[in-house]
Amino acid sequence: MYTLGIDIGSSSVKVSLLDIEMNITVAIAQSPNEEMPISAPQKGWAEQDPEIWITHLKKALQTLSKRNDLSYIKAIGVSYQMHGLILLDCKGNVLRPAIIWCDSRAVAIGMDAYEALGEKYCSENLLNPPGNFTASKLKWVKLHEPEIYDKIYKILLPGDYIAFRLSGELQTTISGLSEAILWDFKEEKISRPLLDYFEIEKKVLPRTVPTFSIQAKINEKAVIEFGLPFEGKIAYRAGDQPNNAFSLKVLEPGEFAATAGTSGVVYGVIDRSTANIENGTNTFVHVNHTSINKRFGELLCINATGIANAWARKFFGANLSYDEINEEIKKVEIGANDVLFYPFGNGAERLFQNKNIGASLKNIDFNRHNRSHLLRAVHEGIAFSFAYGIKKMQMHKVNVIRVGNANLFLSSVFAETLAAVTGATIEFYNTDGATGAARGAAFGAGLYATIEDTFSGLKQLKEVSVDESSQELYLNAYQNWLSNFDKIHS
Repeated sequence: MYTLGIDIGSSSVKVSLLDIEMNITVAIAQSPNEEMPISAPQKGWAEQDPEIWITHLKKALQTLSKRNDLSYIKAIGVSYQMHGLILLDCKGNVLRPAIIWCDSRAVAIGMDAYEALGEKYCSENLLNPPGNFTASKLKWVKLHEPEIYDKIYKILLPGDYIAFRLSGELQTTISGLSEAILWDFKEEKISRPLLDYFEIEKKVLPRTVPTFSIQAKINEKAVIEFGLPFEGKIAYRAGDQPNNAFSLKVLEPGEFAATAGTSGVVYGVIDRSTANIENGTNTFVHVNHTSINKRFGELLCINATGIANAWARKFFGANLSYDEINEEIKKVEIGANDVLFYPFGNGAERLFQNKNIGASLKNIDFNRHNRSHLLRAVHEGIAFSFAYGIKKMQMHKVNVIRVGNANLFLSSVFAETLAAVTGATIEFYNTDGATGAARGAAFGAGLYATIEDTFSGLKQLKEVSVDESSQELYLNAYQNWLSNFDKIHS
């Protein structure tokens, strides 16, 4: 008996089969092997056709089916890139490409809403400025594409759309509404003042279902289209960052998870609904939140981590694999011989009040530096940006950060740098977003009775802790990065 985890990213689609009896992942697949394209018709825009997610989901499932019998799947969990906007007409057709998480077009709209609704309401009720999130993107469509807006029947987040294609059901979760900045935390309902200000009718929002529950059944069309069993049930859905935290069993106040995929995130669990607007972090409903045991996730986002690393590889190390880059930069001294990298070149950064401050490389000397220095500076600069952001979180003292054994954390230089400048131990586990979604589905469908049962297969693989012999060198390099950053962006 299996559960299936689906992880819809902006780079790729991953799927994972979890054996319920053994509580181990028996198969994984990913499509495509290279990053999915992101369209930018205008500066600051970022769009994807939702059909590309469907295409690669089918390919990943076909890969799984070659060596595994998918008819044994009993429940399905969906993880997805947050903050996207998909518009459907009354026939379920997509009206325009999805406006995805790193799209910056609605920044000004969100800022205007923040001023109009007031700092008090946004801080106490929304816990976030409307910013560049889903609700503001919808208002942009209303203002600039009224002919499309008039055809909208429902709006969906990316994970809601995947669930719709599998079941025909139009649903979302409270966690999803909170990430869209449509949820009133104080009133514990959809924010009427925000809908009224944006002139959005509540009827375009789908109904809510619990994060862990039998949300929908696979329909006959999906059985044929995706090769999934008719008895399969969708039993979990969550945005990629709450799901990453869940996959690492980060569920209680004071626990932290991180990831460094296309973007980089540090996600800490808190038990109070407090805003941190001035410092540029966001607060959303966590997956295990209830009205009695309140759980929220404070999210620090750096827009460019993996995408910055991919850019650096393309232009500075095109003939090297990522593994070869990770080995090559170990040979370069800590601090990259004063080369500095600032990874803020992937759209408006929440950390800087939704400003697009741009990326930069500093101090390059053609007589002293080679590609190894530049590549190491990229890994260090991304780690420094994490540390810079962590200091702005509500719980900025971090003792342990849990991560999957994947993405930029595969770089020992990156992990060692982050540990040295934060003082935290980095713990690596045998999981990823797709496996987390599969475990979420098992718990949501009642196949595991408790959270402890659900995570019995989660194992720590290794850890990277502070190396006192090199910490001073890392801290000096970080201070150099900070002082130059202050000069550039003061």
